[in-house]
Amino acid sequence: MKFSHILAAALVASAAATAALAQQGINSSQMATSLAGVSRSGKLSLTGAQMRQAVLDNIRNYPGALPSHPLSFPELEGLTQIVVEVDFDFNSDVIKLSSYRTVGAIADALHHPLLLGYGFLVIGHTDSVGGRAYNVGLSQRRAEAIRTALIDPFGVNPAVLEAVGMGEEQLRDPAHPTSGVNRRVQLVNVGKKFCFGRSGEQFVCP
Repeated sequence: MKFSHILAAALVASAAATAALAQQGINSSQMATSLAGVSRSGKLSLTGAQMRQAVLDNIRNYPGALPSHPLSFPELEGLTQIVVEVDFDFNSDVIKLSSYRTVGAIADALHHPLLLGYGFLVIGHTDSVGGRAYNVGLSQRRAEAIRTALIDPFGVNPAVLEAVGMGEEQLRDPAHPTSGVNRRVQLVNVGKKFCFGRSGEQFVCP
């Protein structure tokens, strides 16, 4: 099934490694082009498990109702990424039916030939409503729900997707921590995971 447009808002970080897109009328081909906009040699050495541990360490090292020391992952800053809005039921990891077209458009982009063989992080973020540790778990479950939906029914290879929950540790608008703009999903191109031989056979990139 082909979904050609994202109805939910989408934008791309404006750093050198990303391309700015309008938050409306973004189709899967534009998304694929944006995610493939920067070539990268090698693989990302930072793992999802390490990112999740850094989140928990940040909460332990800087306790409080709000993160006083926002997390930074310099290794991700040079990678192509887009930010999308996927809506969930309140305090739930159930994707709203209205957001399945968004998830379908992401899947279409990941099936694009430009992104063949690349790996992606699906990073979930929340606002500050609720405790910080709880929000980490909620964002992890939501990121995993998106990953699961991309795999079934949309047929994305599970080996190229890894889900990570950031909770509220990277607020997009720290001055308004409960704002909806803080609830978002990042899709980050982490480099080639699979390479292809001359006859089309697939293998894990060295």
